[in-house]
Amino acid sequence: MESLIRLAISVGGSALAAFVVCRAADMLARFADARHPETPLWGLLRRCRTPLYVVVLAALLRWAYSVAAPGQEPLEEHAGAVSRVLLLCLIGGGAWLAVRTVSAVVESSYARYAGRSRDAARLRRVRTQVTLIMRVVSVAVGVLAAAAALVTFPSFRTLGTSLLASAGIVGIVAGVAAQSTLSNLFAGFQIAFGDMVRIGDTVVVDGEWGVVEEVTLTFLTVRTWDERRVTLPVSYFTSRPFENWSRGGAEMTGSVFVHCDHTTPVALVREHLREFLGTCDTWDGRGWDLAVTDTSPTGITVRAIVTAKDADDLWTTRCAVREELVGWLVREHPGALPKVVTAPAADASDRPWLPARAPRQRRPHRPSRNSTRPSDTPSDTPRD
Repeated sequence: MESLIRLAISVGGSALAAFVVCRAADMLARFADARHPETPLWGLLRRCRTPLYVVVLAALLRWAYSVAAPGQEPLEEHAGAVSRVLLLCLIGGGAWLAVRTVSAVVESSYARYAGRSRDAARLRRVRTQVTLIMRVVSVAVGVLAAAAALVTFPSFRTLGTSLLASAGIVGIVAGVAAQSTLSNLFAGFQIAFGDMVRIGDTVVVDGEWGVVEEVTLTFLTVRTWDERRVTLPVSYFTSRPFENWSRGGAEMTGSVFVHCDHTTPVALVREHLREFLGTCDTWDGRGWDLAVTDTSPTGITVRAIVTAKDADDLWTTRCAVREELVGWLVREHPGALPKVVTAPAADASDRPWLPARAPRQRRPHRPSRNSTRPSDTPSDTPRD
């Protein structure tokens, strides 16, 4: 009975002490956040409350159990197992706390950099690099925590020693077996620090237009215009050509083709396009043009060129220009619309300038070369 009471006191006291410590740390972070609103670091550090509570509680429980166990037979019997479980909780909580802390520091640094910089392309590049760095740190911390947890078991210590002794052979085998995975891993670093593609870039991959939504060490996700997600291995972008519309600036130039009749007043169409672009909100004002680019026996092709600040505005501007030009031609110049000839062909009597066609004469029949002539035919009549 006494051992249970001591155990309950130890657990309750440890939980209360851990709560007090975490509450004090949270209040301190909140006070610092209010005093320094220019940086989001202290507000982000408040997300570490839960892993901090796990670490403090595991450490206090391990210490309290080691103090309460001596002299109590029921507690001493399970001291080894309880101590190992609490140690595993301490290792896991420490890894969780380390990842949350590093994430808060990195996000705070990126937020302060984004507040000072006005270059959107540079911000996307830094964001991509920060995302991949955080993933690498999370994987490294997780591997170290798993290794530390395995070392706590005596049987795994021997296994770890034997594996380290044959690390060369294991490394060669693993490299050959995971060749594609390693290639994607190095391709992810190449994309992050080679500035090939960044989060937020507008790309065209395999005929699919979309925006890069996520970049990891092994795959890349593109969100298309119709809200679909196209997932591709990062090695795809290092081994195949693709279009990056955000590289070197987001400004773009697009064209609109309209098929018209030969009688289309091109000068008036050009003037109307200039007036319409002055009222178009998505046109950035950098440039425009309208010209006849092709002709055929049935009509002409008019091409309008417009500019916009990014791909989304360019698409909207092109659609608006196309609708406006077609509607204006229908209202003001319906004769400029393309025509399809459906009238029947005229008769020859309606075209007196054509010469009359002579009747066709029948050619006389000529016997074939192998036919028998009458003079060569043998006769049964005797000669005189």
